[in-house]
Amino acid sequence: MTVLARETSGQTLRRRLRSPAAWSETVDLFAILTAASLPWSTSLAGIFNALMLLCMVPFLDLRAFLQSLKRPICLAPIALVILALAGTLWSDAPWGTRFYAVNPTVKLLVLPVLLYHFERSQRGHWVLIAFLVSCALLSVMSWLVLFYPHLSLKTDPVERGIFVKNYIDQSQEFALCAVALAYPIVMLLREKRYWFAALLTALALSFVVNMAFVVVSRTALVTIPIMFGVFALLHLKWPSIGIVAAALLTGAFLAWQVSPQLRHTAERFTDDYTRYVEKGEPTSLGLRLEFWRKSLGFFAEAPVVGHGTGSTRGLFERVATPSGRYQASAEVIGNPHNQTLNVAVQWGVIGIVVLYAIWILHLLLFRGDGFAEWIGLLVVVQNIFTSLFNSHLFDFHEGWMYVIGVGVAGGMVIRAQQAEAKVGEVGS
Repeated sequence: MTVLARETSGQTLRRRLRSPAAWSETVDLFAILTAASLPWSTSLAGIFNALMLLCMVPFLDLRAFLQSLKRPICLAPIALVILALAGTLWSDAPWGTRFYAVNPTVKLLVLPVLLYHFERSQRGHWVLIAFLVSCALLSVMSWLVLFYPHLSLKTDPVERGIFVKNYIDQSQEFALCAVALAYPIVMLLREKRYWFAALLTALALSFVVNMAFVVVSRTALVTIPIMFGVFALLHLKWPSIGIVAAALLTGAFLAWQVSPQLRHTAERFTDDYTRYVEKGEPTSLGLRLEFWRKSLGFFAEAPVVGHGTGSTRGLFERVATPSGRYQASAEVIGNPHNQTLNVAVQWGVIGIVVLYAIWILHLLLFRGDGFAEWIGLLVVVQNIFTSLFNSHLFDFHEGWMYVIGVGVAGGMVIRAQQAEAKVGEVGS
């Protein structure tokens, strides 16, 4: 009986190894695991992503895949990677630094792969749900760490309510999930499915409450109203917009009154600016202003093709102002904390054109009215506006949120468009 069972399992395994459908299911599984692990671990996300790509190889339709790469939504991110590689040729940074600076762009090569796969797979929504559930669990862990700081895995001095990574990454995740849930909540209310809508509303509020009372980044504070505004303009009528705006303002006022943490985060804007202007102190806001001012000067020196890949740190070292006490002007960094300036310093106007082509083309991809369109649009909008204060397309965590979000949702949108086109052909 045991021998028969082994033979049967062996036949099943061989059959699955020869089945394109089985390999496709495995790719879906690793995509789900990648999304679920991203809020918790960079290593696991990298491993699962590599396995996902590996499992696509055996039955990849190379001709169809290469044909899909000709679409502008795929060509634009590939062009940025090629530009980063080409930029190593005119950079004066050490070669190790040049190739290290290429690395943040390489993740963009996975985006066309995800678009291709989820154009054919019907399990894209499970990837998005896995990320949502994972973030919900992280929110619970954040509360536990708030009350029991020894549970944190961070070796540095414990950040308030942070189990892994940092408050910027956590805020990005929670803000995205909270606003993303607005669409299904409204759709459920229109269908009069009130209990399910109430459940998702409670989940969305759990993310908001965590940001209000545990920890939130100032970037999230600025971008959350923008994302809610985009949703309201696209999916609500003017009377509903007024009601929702009033509710949000009331909620924000109450949160401001009862949350010292939220007031402290917001008040740091003014304090940081004053200390930087009056004393030149290296506050968070002050350093960003310093980085942006110097980066604009670097861009003016080489406006067309920039200074080359990996040149940023050397440029900051050149203009650093030594001082008897630590001043913002003495800070040396390889990232100006603004995506446009990060690209402009290294690759000039050419780089800016490619960067904005990526964002614009992906925005146009999600013009329709549907759940996948909303998720993709929200991911792009969040990345654009948070990239005013950080280089989030190049950062590991936020960059992968963009690649996975646009890749999976974009593939779902393309799949739906193709299905509608076939129905139209049959109808005609």
